[in-house]
Amino acid sequence: FLIFDFLFFMITFDNVSKEYPSSNGYKIRALENINLRVGPKEFVCLAGPSGAGKSTLFKLIIVEEKPSSGKVIIDNENSSLLRGNQIPLFRRKIGMIFQDFRLLENKTVYENIAFAMEVANYSNKEIAEDIPQILEIVGLSDKKDQFPRQISGGEQQRVAIARSLIHRPKIILADEPTGNLDLLNSWDVVRLLLKINELGTTILLATHDQNIIKNLNKRVITLDKGRIIRDENNQNNK
Repeated sequence: FLIFDFLFFMITFDNVSKEYPSSNGYKIRALENINLRVGPKEFVCLAGPSGAGKSTLFKLIIVEEKPSSGKVIIDNENSSLLRGNQIPLFRRKIGMIFQDFRLLENKTVYENIAFAMEVANYSNKEIAEDIPQILEIVGLSDKKDQFPRQISGGEQQRVAIARSLIHRPKIILADEPTGNLDLLNSWDVVRLLLKINELGTTILLATHDQNIIKNLNKRVITLDKGRIIRDENNQNNK
């Protein structure tokens, strides 16, 4: 099993570039010659200024976009070979967390998670069994009947994290999840991501927050102008 862990990568980018057409006829290169390996159960911080290519990299992982050249392999599947009807099932491997919480204001905490499960065709039995477990993981069992406006920003983000866990994903992509939060709530969210990582989920955390990056002591990949300019694997990682 340990040998398998060393040989297998959850996320592989092989010489990946991504270009977009522009109005003047030239192509805009969002990513250039990206080579990247992320192993199972890794926690990786993705750093870099706005426009560096972090969001494009995430879009390639969830197959919202396909590479202009190179290969993106997620959990042993070449994403470029996926047909349209295969993509929804493929995306169940991946949970997404955003800066804006994207909660439904007219639904309770429980109903927000239940709605996401209903859309994914889970049975009422599965919903009733799974949601209490998920709420316990994110520490919101006592908030299940409250509406988003009745809970703090940090708690709203934890609901969003709970929603990202419904498929028991192998990977979570967290895109600036603390961007709208104060310091205390930011660290609550980061600690929760660490807990989920310890349970076996690979985490990619895109953040501008140097304080978080510095104190996490995790691998940091820095993007700039579509290129990886630094990949620092902190030796203090556990």
